Amino acid sequence: MKQKARPRIAFLREKAGLTQLELSRLVGVTESTIQNWESGRTGTEQIERIIKFCKALNCQVEDLIDSVDESPQQAAANPGSLQDIHNLLGTDEPSSTTNPDSEDSQKRQVSH
Repeated sequence: MKQKARPRIAFLREKAGLTQLELSRLVGVTESTIQNWESGRTGTEQIERIIKFCKALNCQVEDLIDSVDESPQQAAANPGSLQDIHNLLGTDEPSSTTNPDSEDSQKRQVSH
C-alpha cells in the first residue's frame, strides 16, 4: 500500500512566522483550506503533481507559470507581503515589539 505524503506546510509556515490566516491571505485561499492542506486531508495530490512536473522538466515551480504584472486593483486584492496581511487584518507586525528600530522603519514606510 502506498503511503500518503505528509505535507510540510505547517512546518514551513511556522518557520516563516505566519499564522494560518496570514498564509491563507497571502495564497488567496480560505483559512480552512490551509488547515486541510496542513493536515493532508486535501491538496497533497496537486503538490505531488507539481513536484513531478518540476522533476520531469528539470525546472523550479516558478518556471511553470509565466507571470503577468497585476493591475493595482488586483494587487490590492491579493496581498503579497506579511505587511500587506497585517494591514488587511488591522494588526501590528510581531517584530515591532522585539525590534526597537522597527518603529522608526515603520514611520519611514508610512511617510513614503
